[in-house]
Amino acid sequence: MKKEFPKQAQDIPNGQPPHRDTAINPDWHSFFRRETLPSYEVLAEKLLQGDRVALGQAITMVESTLPRHIEQAHLIIDHCLPYSGRSLRIGITGAPGTGKSTFIEALGKYLISQGHQVAVLAIDPSSKRSKGSILGDKTRMQELSASPHAFIRPSPAGSSLGGVARTTREAVILCEAAGFDIILVETVGVGQSEFAAYEMVDVFLLLLIPGAGDELQGIKRGIVEMADLLVVNKADGDNLLRARMTQTAYQSAVHLLPPKENGVSPQVLCCSALQQEGISEIWEFLHTLSQQMQASGYFFQKRNNQARHWMHQAISEQLHHLFYSFPGMEQHLQQMEEAVINGTINPFHAAEQLLYLFLQENHHFRR
Repeated sequence: MKKEFPKQAQDIPNGQPPHRDTAINPDWHSFFRRETLPSYEVLAEKLLQGDRVALGQAITMVESTLPRHIEQAHLIIDHCLPYSGRSLRIGITGAPGTGKSTFIEALGKYLISQGHQVAVLAIDPSSKRSKGSILGDKTRMQELSASPHAFIRPSPAGSSLGGVARTTREAVILCEAAGFDIILVETVGVGQSEFAAYEMVDVFLLLLIPGAGDELQGIKRGIVEMADLLVVNKADGDNLLRARMTQTAYQSAVHLLPPKENGVSPQVLCCSALQQEGISEIWEFLHTLSQQMQASGYFFQKRNNQARHWMHQAISEQLHHLFYSFPGMEQHLQQMEEAVINGTINPFHAAEQLLYLFLQENHHFRR
């Protein structure tokens, strides 16, 4: 028989939801109570004290599209911004099947054993048809989820490009303010859209699987050029020899790439996330690389450039939202679409007219 959740608080024994580990689901209680999120002052203060429930609620507010939440989210970000920036941000990408979740759990557990606080922002693909997302990373990282020194937040990618959720950068700031000194950003997969993920992390790691040859053709060159470290996962058992061959093939390939801006040549390492082998060598490389970048000044220069990039990105997104949500614009769009389809106006002229109409009628641009 299908088990149903209680509909009202009075249907729950003693008026309280059943106990759940908040390390696995910081927002569990909110799903039962559906109560209004706390004010930004209360939320921000609790977050700065390391309260993971408050951190989860703050990220929920940042992800919300409700106008009242958007305003509160901006205030929370502004309040937390001075306490952010003290982490190492690591981007992790790879094609489906490379074992990203297993690798992140192995790396996260190792980092915690070294005294770090680890936040994982895992972006799940959203369905183009239903707009839904599985958000299964917490179920795939059960051991890491249970650690009091880890925070895992799966978020749907939605319609945003770049393999990351629209609000991932803000979530990074909140996690840093909450005291997490290692931020792992797992992106959707491998593709040209992964450039957006590169614009919010300090170091970028590309995960591969054993088997060279056609795989070199399947990985887009742009992704390999962005990577600071290439890791061949699943280097165990019968795969060990193929993993070493893949490592050699990629080592030869990266030497043909132009020099990276940070002045450090990308490395290719092997590991077995399942057996937790090779993880310490990977961390040693990433840690040394971050220290070298800080010593040269490139680390901070890159972060400044990223902040500038995301300001321009925010301008583009907000103008896009304002344009398509402007009252009456849907009717104008339909008329122009029909004219374009009928061939009475070319698409570029139609777009120009629509933008002119928007700028003329929108009172925000006449102040």
